[in-house]
Amino acid sequence: MTSALLEIRNLKKHFPVRKFLKPTAWVKALDGVTLRLEAGRTLAVVGESGCGKSTLAKVLLGIESPTEGEISLEGRASSSLSASEFRRAIQMIFQDPYSSINPRKRAWEIIAEPLRINSSLSRAECKERAVELMRQVGLRPEFAERYPHMFSGGQRQRIGIARALILHPRILICDEPISALDVSIQAQVINLLIALQDELKLAYVFISHDLSVVRHLADEVAVMYLGRLVEHGSRDAVFRKPSHPYTQALLSATPSVQGDRLSQRQAVQGEPPSPLNPPPGCAFHLRCPFAQARCASDVPELREFDPGMNPRLVACHFAEEIAAKASI
Repeated sequence: MTSALLEIRNLKKHFPVRKFLKPTAWVKALDGVTLRLEAGRTLAVVGESGCGKSTLAKVLLGIESPTEGEISLEGRASSSLSASEFRRAIQMIFQDPYSSINPRKRAWEIIAEPLRINSSLSRAECKERAVELMRQVGLRPEFAERYPHMFSGGQRQRIGIARALILHPRILICDEPISALDVSIQAQVINLLIALQDELKLAYVFISHDLSVVRHLADEVAVMYLGRLVEHGSRDAVFRKPSHPYTQALLSATPSVQGDRLSQRQAVQGEPPSPLNPPPGCAFHLRCPFAQARCASDVPELREFDPGMNPRLVACHFAEEIAAKASI
Protein backbone atom coordinates (compact mmCIF):
# COMPACT_ATOMS: atom_id res chain seq x y z
CA MET A 1 0.00 0.00 0.00
CA THR A 2 1.37 3.40 -0.99
CA SER A 3 1.96 6.06 1.63
CA ALA A 4 -1.11 8.24 2.26
CA LEU A 5 -0.90 12.02 2.20
CA LEU A 6 -2.21 12.03 5.80
CA GLU A 7 -2.29 9.02 8.09
CA ILE A 8 -3.28 8.85 11.73
CA ARG A 9 -2.87 5.70 13.80
CA ASN A 10 -4.49 4.97 17.17
CA LEU A 11 -4.91 8.67 17.89
CA LYS A 12 -6.03 9.49 21.42
CA LYS A 13 -6.73 12.74 23.20
CA HIS A 14 -7.76 12.55 26.86
CA PHE A 15 -8.56 15.66 28.88
CA PRO A 16 -8.19 15.59 32.68
CA VAL A 17 -11.09 16.83 34.81
CA ARG A 18 -9.96 17.59 38.34
CA LYS A 19 -12.32 18.07 41.27
CA PHE A 20 -11.44 18.98 44.82
CA LEU A 21 -10.70 15.91 46.97
CA LYS A 22 -11.75 13.57 44.17
CA PRO A 23 -9.67 11.43 41.82
CA THR A 24 -8.90 12.91 38.42
CA ALA A 25 -11.44 11.89 35.80
CA TRP A 26 -10.67 11.75 32.10
CA VAL A 27 -12.71 12.77 29.08
CA LYS A 28 -11.67 10.55 26.17
CA ALA A 29 -12.40 13.00 23.37
CA LEU A 30 -10.48 10.77 20.95
CA ASP A 31 -10.02 7.13 21.84
CA GLY A 32 -8.00 5.22 19.26
CA VAL A 33 -8.88 6.82 15.90
CA THR A 34 -7.13 5.49 12.78
CA LEU A 35 -7.69 7.14 9.38
CA ARG A 36 -6.01 7.68 6.00
CA LEU A 37 -6.43 10.51 3.51
CA GLU A 38 -5.25 10.25 -0.08
CA ALA A 39 -4.18 13.23 -2.19
CA GLY A 40 -7.02 15.04 -3.92
CA ARG A 41 -9.75 13.30 -1.93
CA THR A 42 -12.25 14.40 0.71
CA LEU A 43 -12.69 12.54 3.99
CA ALA A 44 -15.84 13.60 5.83
CA VAL A 45 -15.99 13.14 9.61
CA VAL A 46 -19.56 13.15 10.93
CA GLY A 47 -21.38 12.64 14.22
CA GLU A 48 -23.36 14.42 16.92
CA SER A 49 -21.98 17.35 18.88
CA GLY A 50 -19.43 16.10 21.41
CA CYS A 51 -18.37 13.04 19.42
CA GLY A 52 -14.79 14.31 18.98
CA LYS A 53 -14.89 15.87 15.50
CA SER A 54 -13.51 19.28 16.46
CA THR A 55 -10.95 17.75 18.82
CA LEU A 56 -9.71 15.67 15.89
CA ALA A 57 -9.33 18.85 13.83
CA LYS A 58 -7.38 20.59 16.59
CA VAL A 59 -5.03 17.64 17.07
CA LEU A 60 -4.43 17.34 13.32
CA LEU A 61 -3.63 21.03 13.13
CA GLY A 62 -1.32 20.94 16.16
CA ILE A 63 -3.52 23.16 18.33
CA GLU A 64 -3.83 20.25 20.76
CA SER A 65 -1.15 17.63 21.42
CA PRO A 66 -2.24 14.00 21.21
CA THR A 67 -2.19 11.88 24.34
CA GLU A 68 -1.15 8.90 22.28
CA GLY A 69 -0.88 7.85 18.65
CA GLU A 70 0.90 8.96 15.48
CA ILE A 71 0.22 11.49 12.74
CA SER A 72 2.15 11.18 9.47
CA LEU A 73 2.29 13.51 6.48
CA GLU A 74 3.45 11.81 3.27
CA GLY A 75 5.09 9.07 5.31
CA ARG A 76 6.90 11.46 7.69
CA ALA A 77 5.94 11.64 11.35
CA SER A 78 4.54 15.06 12.19
CA SER A 79 6.93 15.22 15.17
CA SER A 80 9.87 15.19 12.73
CA LEU A 81 8.60 18.22 10.81
CA SER A 82 9.48 21.77 11.72
CA ALA A 83 6.64 24.12 12.65
CA SER A 84 7.00 25.89 9.31
CA GLU A 85 6.92 22.63 7.32
CA PHE A 86 3.85 21.48 9.20
CA ARG A 87 1.99 24.76 8.68
CA ARG A 88 2.81 24.69 4.98
CA ALA A 89 1.41 21.17 4.65
CA ILE A 90 -1.87 21.54 6.54
CA GLN A 91 -4.16 24.51 7.18
CA MET A 92 -7.66 25.07 8.52
CA ILE A 93 -10.87 26.78 7.46
CA PHE A 94 -12.70 27.74 10.64
CA GLN A 95 -16.42 27.49 11.33
CA ASP A 96 -17.18 31.09 12.22
CA PRO A 97 -16.12 33.70 9.63
CA TYR A 98 -16.86 36.47 12.12
CA SER A 99 -14.66 35.45 15.07
CA SER A 100 -11.86 33.73 13.12
CA ILE A 101 -10.48 36.85 11.43
CA ASN A 102 -8.99 39.97 12.98
CA PRO A 103 -11.46 42.87 12.73
CA ARG A 104 -8.65 45.43 12.93
CA LYS A 105 -6.77 44.27 9.85
CA ARG A 106 -7.51 44.87 6.17
CA ALA A 107 -8.58 41.94 4.03
CA TRP A 108 -5.22 41.53 2.31
CA GLU A 109 -3.38 41.71 5.64
CA ILE A 110 -5.55 38.91 7.07
CA ILE A 111 -4.90 36.72 4.04
CA ALA A 112 -1.17 37.47 3.92
CA GLU A 113 -0.44 37.04 7.63
CA PRO A 114 0.64 33.34 7.44
CA LEU A 115 2.93 34.23 4.52
CA ARG A 116 4.44 37.16 6.41
CA ILE A 117 5.19 34.92 9.40
CA ASN A 118 6.52 31.94 7.45
CA SER A 119 8.48 33.60 4.64
CA SER A 120 10.97 36.38 3.99
CA LEU A 121 8.85 38.10 1.35
CA SER A 122 8.44 41.86 1.51
CA ARG A 123 5.18 43.52 2.50
CA ALA A 124 4.51 44.41 -1.14
CA GLU A 125 5.13 40.85 -2.29
CA CYS A 126 2.82 39.49 0.42
CA LYS A 127 0.10 41.92 -0.66
CA GLU A 128 0.50 40.91 -4.30
CA ARG A 129 0.06 37.24 -3.45
CA ALA A 130 -2.94 38.01 -1.20
CA VAL A 131 -4.66 39.96 -3.97
CA GLU A 132 -4.09 37.06 -6.40
CA LEU A 133 -5.79 34.73 -3.94
CA MET A 134 -8.68 37.14 -3.50
CA ARG A 135 -9.34 36.81 -7.23
CA GLN A 136 -9.03 33.05 -6.98
CA VAL A 137 -11.70 32.76 -4.28
CA GLY A 138 -14.10 35.17 -6.00
CA LEU A 139 -13.34 38.46 -4.24
CA ARG A 140 -12.67 41.64 -6.20
CA PRO A 141 -9.08 42.95 -5.88
CA GLU A 142 -10.32 46.45 -5.05
CA PHE A 143 -11.72 45.00 -1.81
CA ALA A 144 -8.18 44.36 -0.53
CA GLU A 145 -8.11 47.52 1.62
CA ARG A 146 -11.49 46.87 3.24
CA TYR A 147 -11.96 45.80 6.85
CA PRO A 148 -13.95 42.67 7.85
CA HIS A 149 -17.07 44.60 8.94
CA MET A 150 -17.45 45.75 5.33
CA PHE A 151 -17.92 42.17 4.08
CA SER A 152 -20.86 39.76 4.23
CA GLY A 153 -20.55 36.41 6.02
CA GLY A 154 -19.92 34.55 2.79
CA GLN A 155 -17.24 37.03 1.75
CA ARG A 156 -15.57 36.73 5.15
CA GLN A 157 -15.45 32.97 4.74
CA ARG A 158 -13.81 33.46 1.34
CA ILE A 159 -11.19 35.58 3.11
CA GLY A 160 -10.67 32.69 5.54
CA ILE A 161 -10.32 30.24 2.63
CA ALA A 162 -7.79 32.50 0.92
CA ARG A 163 -5.80 32.78 4.16
CA ALA A 164 -5.75 28.98 4.45
CA LEU A 165 -4.40 28.71 0.88
CA ILE A 166 -1.66 31.35 1.11
CA LEU A 167 1.08 28.84 2.07
CA HIS A 168 0.07 26.35 -0.68
CA PRO A 169 -0.97 23.57 1.73
CA ARG A 170 -1.75 20.07 0.48
CA ILE A 171 -4.41 19.44 3.14
CA LEU A 172 -7.23 21.65 4.39
CA ILE A 173 -9.13 20.89 7.59
CA CYS A 174 -12.65 22.24 7.05
CA ASP A 175 -14.37 22.50 10.43
CA GLU A 176 -18.07 23.09 9.71
CA PRO A 177 -17.09 25.74 7.13
CA ILE A 178 -20.65 26.60 6.05
CA SER A 179 -22.74 26.05 9.19
CA ALA A 180 -22.57 29.73 10.22
CA LEU A 181 -23.59 30.98 6.75
CA ASP A 182 -27.01 31.73 5.29
CA VAL A 183 -28.45 28.82 3.34
CA SER A 184 -28.41 30.94 0.18
CA ILE A 185 -24.62 31.31 0.49
CA GLN A 186 -23.72 27.78 1.55
CA ALA A 187 -23.92 26.29 -1.95
CA GLN A 188 -21.61 29.00 -3.31
CA VAL A 189 -18.93 28.20 -0.72
CA ILE A 190 -19.27 24.45 -1.30
CA ASN A 191 -18.91 24.95 -5.07
CA LEU A 192 -15.84 27.10 -4.45
CA LEU A 193 -14.26 24.37 -2.31
CA ILE A 194 -14.93 21.78 -5.02
CA ALA A 195 -13.42 24.04 -7.71
CA LEU A 196 -10.34 24.78 -5.60
CA GLN A 197 -9.82 21.09 -4.86
CA ASP A 198 -9.93 20.27 -8.56
CA GLU A 199 -7.64 23.15 -9.51
CA LEU A 200 -5.08 22.82 -6.71
CA LYS A 201 -5.31 19.05 -6.07
CA LEU A 202 -6.14 19.64 -2.42
CA ALA A 203 -7.15 16.99 0.10
CA TYR A 204 -9.91 17.87 2.58
CA VAL A 205 -10.80 16.63 6.03
CA PHE A 206 -14.39 17.88 6.04
CA ILE A 207 -16.01 17.98 9.48
CA SER A 208 -19.76 18.38 9.39
CA HIS A 209 -23.09 17.43 10.90
CA ASP A 210 -24.91 18.17 7.61
CA LEU A 211 -25.13 14.81 5.85
CA SER A 212 -26.73 16.29 2.74
CA VAL A 213 -23.56 18.33 2.19
CA VAL A 214 -21.37 15.34 2.99
CA ARG A 215 -23.22 13.23 0.44
CA HIS A 216 -22.47 15.85 -2.21
CA LEU A 217 -18.85 16.50 -1.32
CA ALA A 218 -17.17 13.48 0.29
CA ASP A 219 -15.25 10.56 -1.19
CA GLU A 220 -15.10 8.72 2.15
CA VAL A 221 -17.13 9.05 5.34
CA ALA A 222 -15.98 8.35 8.90
CA VAL A 223 -18.74 8.22 11.54
CA MET A 224 -17.73 9.00 15.14
CA TYR A 225 -19.47 8.38 18.44
CA LEU A 226 -17.99 9.35 21.83
CA GLY A 227 -14.45 9.62 20.50
CA ARG A 228 -14.39 6.37 18.51
CA LEU A 229 -15.01 5.44 14.90
CA VAL A 230 -18.10 3.30 14.49
CA GLU A 231 -18.18 3.14 10.68
CA HIS A 232 -15.81 4.13 7.89
CA GLY A 233 -16.13 3.55 4.18
CA SER A 234 -16.73 5.12 0.81
CA ARG A 235 -19.54 7.65 0.57
CA ASP A 236 -21.65 5.30 -1.53
CA ALA A 237 -21.12 2.36 0.83
CA VAL A 238 -22.09 4.33 3.92
CA PHE A 239 -25.07 6.10 2.41
CA ARG A 240 -26.48 3.19 0.42
CA LYS A 241 -26.18 0.47 3.02
CA PRO A 242 -25.26 1.74 6.49
CA SER A 243 -24.26 -1.12 8.76
CA HIS A 244 -23.95 0.50 12.19
CA PRO A 245 -27.21 1.44 13.96
CA TYR A 246 -25.81 4.86 14.81
CA THR A 247 -25.07 5.56 11.14
CA GLN A 248 -28.58 4.42 10.26
CA ALA A 249 -30.01 6.77 12.88
CA LEU A 250 -28.01 9.73 11.56
CA LEU A 251 -29.16 9.08 8.02
CA SER A 252 -32.77 8.58 9.04
CA ALA A 253 -32.72 12.02 10.65
CA THR A 254 -31.54 13.65 7.41
CA PRO A 255 -34.36 15.23 5.38
CA SER A 256 -34.84 13.60 1.99
CA VAL A 257 -36.88 14.62 -1.04
CA GLN A 258 -36.52 11.15 -2.55
CA GLY A 259 -38.98 9.43 -0.22
CA ASP A 260 -36.72 6.42 0.21
CA ARG A 261 -37.38 3.84 2.88
CA LEU A 262 -34.47 4.99 5.02
CA SER A 263 -36.65 7.79 6.38
CA GLN A 264 -39.00 5.14 7.81
CA ARG A 265 -36.43 4.02 10.35
CA GLN A 266 -36.90 5.13 13.91
CA ALA A 267 -34.59 7.98 14.85
CA VAL A 268 -32.12 7.40 17.64
CA GLN A 269 -33.63 7.98 21.07
CA GLY A 270 -32.19 9.84 24.05
CA GLU A 271 -29.02 11.86 24.49
CA PRO A 272 -25.40 10.71 24.24
CA PRO A 273 -24.03 9.53 27.60
CA SER A 274 -21.60 11.69 29.53
CA PRO A 275 -18.05 11.40 28.16
CA LEU A 276 -16.91 11.51 31.80
CA ASN A 277 -18.82 8.33 32.53
CA PRO A 278 -19.39 6.36 29.32
CA PRO A 279 -21.26 3.06 29.58
CA PRO A 280 -19.29 -0.20 29.51
CA GLY A 281 -19.13 -2.26 26.35
CA CYS A 282 -20.43 -0.52 23.23
CA ALA A 283 -20.92 3.15 24.07
CA PHE A 284 -24.03 3.23 21.88
CA HIS A 285 -25.82 0.22 23.39
CA LEU A 286 -28.11 2.26 25.69
CA ARG A 287 -29.64 3.95 22.62
CA CYS A 288 -29.42 1.08 20.16
CA PRO A 289 -32.58 -0.76 19.05
CA PHE A 290 -30.49 -3.84 18.18
CA ALA A 291 -28.55 -4.07 21.49
CA GLN A 292 -28.10 -7.47 23.11
CA ALA A 293 -26.44 -8.64 26.32
CA ARG A 294 -23.00 -8.81 24.71
CA CYS A 295 -23.17 -5.12 23.79
CA ALA A 296 -23.22 -4.10 27.46
CA SER A 297 -19.95 -5.86 28.27
CA ASP A 298 -17.76 -6.19 25.14
CA VAL A 299 -16.32 -3.20 23.28
CA PRO A 300 -16.72 -3.90 19.53
CA GLU A 301 -13.57 -3.58 17.46
CA LEU A 302 -13.52 -1.69 14.16
CA ARG A 303 -13.37 -4.54 11.66
CA GLU A 304 -13.55 -5.10 7.93
CA PHE A 305 -17.04 -5.78 6.75
CA ASP A 306 -18.40 -6.36 3.24
CA PRO A 307 -22.16 -6.47 2.80
CA GLY A 308 -22.38 -7.24 -0.92
CA MET A 309 -20.55 -4.62 -2.98
CA ASN A 310 -20.18 -2.10 -0.15
CA PRO A 311 -16.94 -2.82 1.78
CA ARG A 312 -16.22 -0.69 4.83
CA LEU A 313 -15.06 -0.82 8.46
CA VAL A 314 -17.68 -1.13 11.18
CA ALA A 315 -17.57 -1.42 14.98
CA CYS A 316 -20.62 -3.53 15.79
CA HIS A 317 -21.02 -7.09 17.06
CA PHE A 318 -24.16 -7.62 14.96
CA ALA A 319 -23.32 -5.73 11.77
CA GLU A 320 -24.32 -8.68 9.57
CA GLU A 321 -27.82 -8.83 10.98
CA ILE A 322 -28.24 -5.04 10.88
CA ALA A 323 -26.99 -4.79 7.29
CA ALA A 324 -29.55 -7.36 6.23
CA LYS A 325 -32.28 -5.07 7.55
CA ALA A 326 -30.88 -1.90 5.97
CA SER A 327 -33.47 -0.53 3.60
CA ILE A 328 -31.75 1.77 1.15
